[in-house]
Amino acid sequence: MLEEVERWLSTRSWSLTDRPLHRILAAKQRTGQSVSVVLPALNEEETVGEIVAVIRHDLMRQVPLVDEIVVVDSGSTDRTSEVAAAAGARVVHRDEILPRIPAAPGKGEVLWRSLLVTRGDVVCFIDADLREFSSDFVSGIVGPLLTDPDVDLVKAMYDRPLGGAAGQGGRVTELMARPLLNMHWPQLAGFVQPLGGEYAARRSLLEQLPFPVGYGVELGMLVDALHLVGLEALAQVDVGVRKHRHQDGQALGRMAAAIYRTAQLRLARGHLVRPALTQFERGPDGFEPHTYSVDTEERPPMTDIAEYARRKVA
Repeated sequence: MLEEVERWLSTRSWSLTDRPLHRILAAKQRTGQSVSVVLPALNEEETVGEIVAVIRHDLMRQVPLVDEIVVVDSGSTDRTSEVAAAAGARVVHRDEILPRIPAAPGKGEVLWRSLLVTRGDVVCFIDADLREFSSDFVSGIVGPLLTDPDVDLVKAMYDRPLGGAAGQGGRVTELMARPLLNMHWPQLAGFVQPLGGEYAARRSLLEQLPFPVGYGVELGMLVDALHLVGLEALAQVDVGVRKHRHQDGQALGRMAAAIYRTAQLRLARGHLVRPALTQFERGPDGFEPHTYSVDTEERPPMTDIAEYARRKVA
């Protein structure tokens, strides 16, 4: 590990106890910064309501840390929107945001569009499939941004149990993302959960970043933020344990392909020779190939979008 990363781990890796809530609230009041929480959601009716309710109770009613909760529904066919709205979130449908640009499927697309329907100086992203959710996930990663003006992006770090075994989650992280980062961007080797969906950043940073439309968004954001603001502006906070729905091996393969493609573009900014992934499933006549396209589109920095520029003037 680079000496720079070892120093970073001692100065930019924190725990929840390093910033008590009263200190975070005092900093928010002193600086006048506002906080938006965004939940990208697709068919998450079982979990999204509890997450919204916990944030509203703990961080809006009991203490005034969060200013708005926005659930961006990316085409759910269940009751995700109704459940989220009943719990107190403002629900916006992906296709209603920036309708002149046809929406692409993918998580990154939703996160990118969310910048147009939120106002917070600090934007906090939380996955909508978390179980046994704690508001510490929000306060923990928002805290450094409110208390330390030199920090621009904060990732949550946590244990990810899988099937009752501690620390066995995050398979794409260990098999794809961590090797890529260690080999090509070793300054980022200190991030425990580089692909984690819980992170917060200053709007002033997010609006300058391109957003891969799919699963590559987290890796792309880390790499691009490193080049834009430097390692010392990035941080991570230990928030405990993350419990969520795990995907099957083939879905993880498609995720890994998208992440590799995101890394490849950042290494060469060149043309993908074959932006597709073939996987195999056993059928009645043996193994059958199924080929999936790999996300090859990225959204430009939000500052390049005319509607966003007009909104900022207004």
